[in-house]
Amino acid sequence: MNCTDPARGQFDFWLGEWDVHRPDGSLAGINRIEKKHGGCVLHERYETPAGYSGESLNIYDAARKRWHQTWVDNDGLLLLLEGSLVDGCMVLEGAGHRIAWTPMPDGSVQQFWETIDADGAWAVAFDGRYTRRRDQP
Repeated sequence: MNCTDPARGQFDFWLGEWDVHRPDGSLAGINRIEKKHGGCVLHERYETPAGYSGESLNIYDAARKRWHQTWVDNDGLLLLLEGSLVDGCMVLEGAGHRIAWTPMPDGSVQQFWETIDADGAWAVAFDGRYTRRRDQP
């Protein structure tokens, strides 16, 4: 196995099954993140009550010391993001998108997604709080 670099554990705080809520407390969706392929890949599966769904594959590229995410969804969106752990927060960027995942002291995870708007400024695309589903440790 070529997945022994300790940096591969940097995104493990995101593993689990989560309820995702918007800032107003409403349920945005359910997200499941698990290790696959001998623990080398984090596989995300996201779905909303309205029928939106998507998934990502996340891997640490030890040669470049960078995290990579490929996201696809049922709207036809393809995101290719790369980045690293910055002050305990995973920050991935690419083609006008920047997403940060921050582990919180209560065990939840804050996801903050920004896109570049028509004026070239960063604008909030999604702000969600991940809380572990009741049956998760």
